[in-house]
Amino acid sequence: MTDTPDSTDSTNATDGTDGACPVGPARAGSAPSRRSLIGWGGAGLALGAAAAGGAVAMTRVGNDVDPAGADAGAGIPFHGPHQAGIATAVQDRLHFAAFDVKTDDRAEFVQLLKDWTRAAARMTAGQAVGEGAYGGLAEAPPDDTGEALGLKPSRLTLTIGFGPSLFGKFDLADRRPEALVDLPAFSGDNLDKARSDGDLCIQACADDPQVAVHAIRNLARIGFGKVAIRWSQLGFGKTSSTTPEAQTPRNLMGFKDGTRNIAGTETARLRKFVWADEKDNGPDSAWMTGGSYLVARRIRMNIETWDRTSLQEQEDIFGRDKGEGAPVGKAKEHDKPFLKAMKPDAHVRLAHPDSNDGVTILRRGYSFTDGTDGLGRLEAGLFFLAYQRDVRKGFIPLQRNLSRSDALNEYIQHVSSAVFAVPPGVRDKDDWWGRALFSKEA
Repeated sequence: MTDTPDSTDSTNATDGTDGACPVGPARAGSAPSRRSLIGWGGAGLALGAAAAGGAVAMTRVGNDVDPAGADAGAGIPFHGPHQAGIATAVQDRLHFAAFDVKTDDRAEFVQLLKDWTRAAARMTAGQAVGEGAYGGLAEAPPDDTGEALGLKPSRLTLTIGFGPSLFGKFDLADRRPEALVDLPAFSGDNLDKARSDGDLCIQACADDPQVAVHAIRNLARIGFGKVAIRWSQLGFGKTSSTTPEAQTPRNLMGFKDGTRNIAGTETARLRKFVWADEKDNGPDSAWMTGGSYLVARRIRMNIETWDRTSLQEQEDIFGRDKGEGAPVGKAKEHDKPFLKAMKPDAHVRLAHPDSNDGVTILRRGYSFTDGTDGLGRLEAGLFFLAYQRDVRKGFIPLQRNLSRSDALNEYIQHVSSAVFAVPPGVRDKDDWWGRALFSKEA
């Protein structure tokens, strides 16, 4: 865990982009298309204009989504120069899935990315996939699984990333960005390979867990036979602040962490620390301009040991008081910390940009609980998500510093890990996820 960035009250419209797809009427009684007759296990799904269980329209103030509309469960624009779900105001729930590619047919995979893009645009607008969950041919499986019928968009965002292993497929090796490096081994890691890595990932964030799960389920369904889920993680209770003036949410240790996260409204800091620039990558990787790099780490917390630790020691470990979340010697959580007042191995002191040559990342972490570990201990912790302009200058030096001497290491362990190149946003209805990556051949 690190005491660094997240996002705030901006959406994918931060840079003045258009909104999501328009909401169309439901077509419960319409005739099925040829593709819906084929079904999800065949050539693909029809992703047409049909919708079942409508969507909530967004209210706009200038180029931003009206906060009242967002509070009512309205949608977040899907199209824009950057993918939503990075600098977007952090939602309360997460379903993250990493996939392995099972096809070696490049054209088939490109078609999947196009189908996924159309489905994602519909779901983020609160619409059903394809021709919907009902009303089609009774003998054919419906295009949508149906569990989100009647639910609002709940600020759903869907964000795709490409793992290093994908670039060994489809003759993409020369298009792998220089900044997309394999993460080194860090001191204290105990990584489960079955829950690490992946050819690509989808991050679904929403304020309703059923909306997030529905999105991943339908994308996995559309990808049947072409991709398969390698591992996934559910998350709840965002652990990062969403606006500069808001109180930072608490992690499962009861502390506020990451109070200096980048705000989604801080255009200059986003450009400096989050969005990839053409000069960051090799000559064949300009397709990543406007994208970002994601590190996902599952961090197990030794909850039972932590709960038997004295309050004073807990506060010394973090470098904050537990009640207000203020740095040592300060009154409020957002007060500038005086690092030398903290113990040398305090988490805040070691994670602070001033202790890391200015390293700054954008955090979107979530708590998780996954039953017990078989020994009567709670399987719980933090699913850490960090976006940055360059992993080599972001997470890697930061984690090296933390892994060596952070007092918190006694109570946590990194048990899974992955890194992904997150391409720029889908510009309009004719664009699709990864188009620029495949543009030389597409």
